[in-house]
Amino acid sequence: MAVIADVLLIAGVFAAAFYCAMLARRLRGLSQLDTGLGAAIATLSQQVDEMQVSLTTAKKISGASSRELVEMTARAEIAAGRLELLLATLHERDAEAPTGQADKPPHHDEEKQAVRKSATRKARASETLARLRKQEA
Repeated sequence: MAVIADVLLIAGVFAAAFYCAMLARRLRGLSQLDTGLGAAIATLSQQVDEMQVSLTTAKKISGASSRELVEMTARAEIAAGRLELLLATLHERDAEAPTGQADKPPHHDEEKQAVRKSATRKARASETLARLRKQEA
């Protein structure tokens, strides 16, 4: 009976040793950076770094594009204001020309409103440009 117990005990020891050796080999395979889980982790880490660089570049480009768009919009508003002012001046000159009418033309109030709108747009656009230049400095 003692011999059978010893044989079973020795068989259990060999099974445990075999199992430990198999686990050690698997662990070594996972920890290698060339293949296995180590390689997957290294690849994912590299991809995360590349994505962060791409994201930073995209943010810089979009910020610059946004500033350019705001600046162009401000310039367009200034130009629109100037055009409105020129049109209002043209209408006033036409109204001042001797046409035989003693009273004001019916579009005189509209011209004043156009001049006011033009001045307002020009002021807003100038403020926007000044703010942009201040941010860039």
